[in-house]
Amino acid sequence: MKFSQAIVRPPSTSFPEGLTQANLGVPDLELAMQQHDAYCAALEKCGLSLTRLEPDPRYPDSTFVEDTAVLTARSAILTHPGAVSRRGEVSSVEAALAQIYPSLKTIKPPGTLDGGDVCQVENHFFIGISERTNGTGAKQLAEFLQENGYTASLVDIRDLDNTLHLKSGMAYLGQDRLVVTEELATQDAFQGYEIITVDQEESYAANCLRINDFVLIPARHPRTEAKISKLGYTTLTLEMSEFEKMDGGLSCLSLRF
Repeated sequence: MKFSQAIVRPPSTSFPEGLTQANLGVPDLELAMQQHDAYCAALEKCGLSLTRLEPDPRYPDSTFVEDTAVLTARSAILTHPGAVSRRGEVSSVEAALAQIYPSLKTIKPPGTLDGGDVCQVENHFFIGISERTNGTGAKQLAEFLQENGYTASLVDIRDLDNTLHLKSGMAYLGQDRLVVTEELATQDAFQGYEIITVDQEESYAANCLRINDFVLIPARHPRTEAKISKLGYTTLTLEMSEFEKMDGGLSCLSLRF
C-alpha cells in the first residue's frame, strides 16, 4: 500500500486530562508537543503531505485522530467512538475528509467503532471487537467495506489484558507479514501469515507503522527493531513516552491514505 497523505492534530492544552488505563503517570504536555513534531517530520520523511488540524482543547484525546475514521483507497467511513467523551472529535475530521472524498459513510448507533480497532492487510480488514468497538459497529464497517470490494473478519480481543485496541497489539508490514504480541499470536484469524512475535516486555512496539519505504517503531524497543531490521526494512525510531501514558501509539496519531 502506497500512502501520499496524512491528517494529524497536535495535542491540545487539555491532553493530560484524557482517558488512560496505562498507569504511567501524567504526560508532560511540552514534551508531547516535541514528540508530535518529530512524528510529523517522520511522516514527511516517508513522503506524506500533511493536513494539520487545529488542536481542540474540548477533546483531550483528539490528537489520536485515527480513531475517528477508517480510510481506504475507495472509501471513507466516519466512526462512532466507543468512549462518549470522544464522539465530538469526529465532526472536524469529517470536514477535512469532505474536501478529499466524494462521499462519506458513517457508523450509526448503537454501533460503536474506533479506528484503532481496524487493521488493513492489503484488501482484507481485521476488525477488533473491544471495549471501544462493539459487534454492531464492526458489522456495519464490514458491510461498508464489502460494498467497495474488500473482505473483513472480526477478532475478539475483549479477554486480552492491556490491549485497548486491536492495533495496540498488531501491525501489518506488507509481504503477508504481521507483527503481533504474544497474546495475539495464536489467533486463528492470522493463520497463513508470517508472524513476527513481539516479546511481552516490548509489547508496546507491536504498534509499529509501515509507511512506504520505512517502518516507524517506538524508541527503546531494541529486540523488536532488530527483528524488523533483519527482514530488510528501514526503521525510524520515535520517542512516544508521553503518548504511551495515554494509551496511544504510532498509528493512533494520524489518518494515512
